[in-house]
Amino acid sequence: MKSITNSVLSIFIVAQMSCLTSLGMAITTVPKDIDDETLFRGRTRIGGFLGPVIKFSEINDQFAALVGGRAGFIINRALLIGIEGYGLVNEIEVSTPRNRLLDFGYGGLFLGYVNRSQKLVHLSIHSLIGGGGLHYRPDYYDDWVDAIFIVEPGADLILNVTRRFRIGLGGSYRFVSGVDLDGLSNDEIGGLSASLVFKFGRF
Repeated sequence: MKSITNSVLSIFIVAQMSCLTSLGMAITTVPKDIDDETLFRGRTRIGGFLGPVIKFSEINDQFAALVGGRAGFIINRALLIGIEGYGLVNEIEVSTPRNRLLDFGYGGLFLGYVNRSQKLVHLSIHSLIGGGGLHYRPDYYDDWVDAIFIVEPGADLILNVTRRFRIGLGGSYRFVSGVDLDGLSNDEIGGLSASLVFKFGRF
């Protein structure tokens, strides 16, 4: 009788262990919910920046220096939203048919993305979308201002100097449309630029 009882008890224990094992396997095979990847998650961090920018370019096949700046917000240390603008500071001659001096300025919305901004050296990609104006220096017979549309994508290599100051070297390409000033075309106003960037702010 005792042997029968032990046998039944053994069978019962084995059955229970088999059930628990099966249940454990069932539990472990249930897939865990995966959180969606989102642009904003948790508390949003807002910073800000501003600073001068110097661009070196070519306009009408002549060296051109443009001075201006950028200002805006930094969201979660990655997304850049702001404004920027530039003006020509050296003399550019245009034959119309006689030689005349050009005034040129442009600006607009600044959008960008910073990759791993906490690193000592990091990359920022960005684009300006806006417009500008072309104008010959006032004289006795012409005071025409030519409005143009500009898109300028670019990238900067940024060095973190201090927690509140950064400096960078960049490059961009100015796409221009709508040039209607005598002696000039879209291609003569658009083109490559090299930039020296200074940024102050809370990053």
